[in-house]
Amino acid sequence: MVAIILYVFLYGRLYLSPSGLENSLVKYARARGDDPLKAALASQSLVQIGLLMALPMVMEIGLERGFRTALSDIIIMQLQLCSVFFTFCLGTKTHYFGRPVLHGGAKYRATGRGFVVRHEKFAENYRLYSRTHVVNRLELLTLLLVYGSYGSTSSDPNAYVLLPFSMWFLVVSRLFSPFIFNPSGFEWQKIVDDWDDWTKWISSRGGIGVPGDKSWESWWEEEQKRLKYTG
Repeated sequence: MVAIILYVFLYGRLYLSPSGLENSLVKYARARGDDPLKAALASQSLVQIGLLMALPMVMEIGLERGFRTALSDIIIMQLQLCSVFFTFCLGTKTHYFGRPVLHGGAKYRATGRGFVVRHEKFAENYRLYSRTHVVNRLELLTLLLVYGSYGSTSSDPNAYVLLPFSMWFLVVSRLFSPFIFNPSGFEWQKIVDDWDDWTKWISSRGGIGVPGDKSWESWWEEEQKRLKYTG
């Protein structure tokens, strides 16, 4: 539901911007001096940043171990990119819950329980997270860029950055988490090997008996197979 509301919000704002309705509403609000509306939008931005959402955890740790420890734990968790990892995991769960509801075909997804130190190649990460994170986040990124260019807030960069801050955080965390948390993901030799494997996979032709991890065409057919039966 949150994902649907997010797209409705962005597409609605994108419709208002080119049509001129947003500029008319902004001019009308400025003419009336609608300060309560500005205060409400500022409060909404603080909620979107996540300050109030983290308050229950701060209170729980503070009551158990002291508020100084709670504050230090929150800072350490942010430095360890815990929020980025949580957002990425939440997107994965949302996709694999919504996909069986819409198209069926629910099955067990083996995630593993051990401590993973093995480097995953770029092609494997793309096959795993293309439908769950890459495609829809690129769509969201396009909407944010277009709205930033043509929306009424484009004349006020501070307002534009503050209002959709959570959306930018969502895009960045879901696009780059597979590479940030991939062991040895930024080692140069691993990058070269991943690029060679990616080009080999993307240029291989599919066909009968060719698995999806050997050819992009076969993988694409497997991903689109469910649409043949659900429309």
